[in-house]
Amino acid sequence: MKIIYCLLLVLGLSLHGHASRPKLMPMPTSVVFKQGQFRLNQHFNLTIAGNFDERIRGASARWLKRLSEQTLLVLNPKQIGDKNAIFKIHITKPAKVALHEDESYQLTVKDKQIVLAATTDIGAIRGLETLLQLLQADTDGYYFPHVEITDRPRFPWRGLLIDVCRHFIPIDVIKRNIDGMAMVKLNVLHLHLTDDQGFRIESKTYPKLHQLGADGLFFTQEQIKEIIAYAANRGIRVVPEFDIPGHATSWFAGYPQFASAPGPYPIETKLAGLDNAPTFDPTKKETYTFLKAFFNEMAALFPDEYMHIGGDENNGRQWNSNLQIQDFKKQHNMANNHQLQGYFNQEVRKILVQNRKKMMGWDEIFQPGTSNDIVIQSWRGKKTLFEAAKQHYPVILSHGYYIDLLYSAKDYYLNDPLPTNHGLTAEEQQYILGGEAAMWAELVTAETIDSRIWPSTAAIAERLWSAASVNNVADMYERLASIETQLEYLGLSHQKNRDVLLKRLTNGGDISALKTLTDVIEPMKGLSRRKQGTTYYTYTPLTMIADAARPDSKVARKFEKLVKTFVSSPTGETAIELKTLLLLWQNNDRLLQPIINQSPSLHEISIISTHLAALSGIALDMISYLEKDKKQADNVFSEQWQQQTAKRIQDARLPRGSVEISPTLLDAFTPLVQRVLQK
Repeated sequence: MKIIYCLLLVLGLSLHGHASRPKLMPMPTSVVFKQGQFRLNQHFNLTIAGNFDERIRGASARWLKRLSEQTLLVLNPKQIGDKNAIFKIHITKPAKVALHEDESYQLTVKDKQIVLAATTDIGAIRGLETLLQLLQADTDGYYFPHVEITDRPRFPWRGLLIDVCRHFIPIDVIKRNIDGMAMVKLNVLHLHLTDDQGFRIESKTYPKLHQLGADGLFFTQEQIKEIIAYAANRGIRVVPEFDIPGHATSWFAGYPQFASAPGPYPIETKLAGLDNAPTFDPTKKETYTFLKAFFNEMAALFPDEYMHIGGDENNGRQWNSNLQIQDFKKQHNMANNHQLQGYFNQEVRKILVQNRKKMMGWDEIFQPGTSNDIVIQSWRGKKTLFEAAKQHYPVILSHGYYIDLLYSAKDYYLNDPLPTNHGLTAEEQQYILGGEAAMWAELVTAETIDSRIWPSTAAIAERLWSAASVNNVADMYERLASIETQLEYLGLSHQKNRDVLLKRLTNGGDISALKTLTDVIEPMKGLSRRKQGTTYYTYTPLTMIADAARPDSKVARKFEKLVKTFVSSPTGETAIELKTLLLLWQNNDRLLQPIINQSPSLHEISIISTHLAALSGIALDMISYLEKDKKQADNVFSEQWQQQTAKRIQDARLPRGSVEISPTLLDAFTPLVQRVLQK
């Protein structure tokens, strides 16, 4: 049985009847559980051996604190180093916080000893997270199960991009998300620091960049150093992005002379594509003198070897309207703006190379003649990803990992940088470095960003760490629920902030009925919310019901699962659970409508609540009929009834207030209808 259980766990499958199995995420490379338990008590302590520095000491102390908070055991971090400690960490060397560092580890839990062995201290930090996820409890107290784990990441680049430009995200929010990243073994924080809506970093060389380009909201250089150190202590790199030549309005608020069209350039407040997007003039020598001094300053501030220059979405309209730029193109035999941007990129790359930095950018920088030492971040599709890898360019995937689009964790989870049909040789596959979840901030604030990053990013983290064969969606969701709660222990607000938003919407009233509805509605997916006729600005309040709703309804998935079970066997406990949910939704509309009537900001969702109640009544009728096991009367579920039900479901799919009833929930009505028609 042990062998079967271990195999199922490694493959990501669930084992019925083993409710207490640890919910690990990301799933390690190899897990072998054995009989027995390591029991915890207040004498638990640890020691570190080998060649190490203060980073692992700090990580161990933080780990002990978290263990103490979860078990209520009084564990003193000052006791770290006791040679007789029962938890021993062995490290060969301190790691550099750099690409391709060794993050592997081996973890063994026995009856009276735990051993964590790793080549580097970063590998040991990854192992500490796995060990804490192994924590279990029973009537006798807390314990770690006996286990042997060997683990290493599938990809070396596993990142999270946070856009701090469209809406500024302060340092405390960045730090708590770094903690979340460390829990799920992500290792790159990509900070998108400049865009049309804000220049979010202090420049002492060109102070008008942040003074005039940031509305007073920016990171000081001391704060950036603090973020870098905080991340490094958790084995996480910080890669800065300074978006050029487009997305550059905030650069020109203070220095309009480097734009391709005359200013002035106030900071952009509109959160959408700009028809005449401000763009650097690539033909002026002064442009490169300016950029050289700026990148010299930033290269000294950011230790990572990579620096991101953006390079995306330059529509070239300012270039087309500038006669001097058009003459420059003719003089240099440039057929189009792509070649002109290629020229600009090469000049910027020279500046970065002089600072011992490697250039990184979005798809658009992948052009003929570009040096192979750049990293390309693919956001438009895997076609560029594979083409670049075939030409031996290092690449990372973000297409399909845009978490601001609010797709389900399943969608992100099944998006593999190397799917089975990739068509790459073994050598070419080595150029796929990994991927990054991308949290663009058009429609988030510091209050809501956690709920858009987590828990979906944990599913992406597993896709980038674990084997490709670990892809069972049901098992992923089971483990994700546990990780979501553990992330909250770190101080992340992805769950608790919903209540604050709902109380605001009801003017401090009772939110019980509103929570019931919010449990089964989701914000609109993709870019559809922005296409509903509302123009969003940086000052638009993002405190709507769409901002409180979660993108991947747990209750809807539960309902779908219950329906599938019920239609195959319409009796027993499943029927009771199903009817309990449906009765709750049917009655909830009666409780919610008075609250909606007193809350102007909720008026739009009134019809959604009504649709849910009506559909719940229809479903209850179908369940009651199936339970009776009688022959169908011709007039019970007639063709007219079928048409009316289909229309009701279709009407319920229409979004209101930028939210919709979960498509998963609505889709679950179809097998119920089919079942009653077959009877």
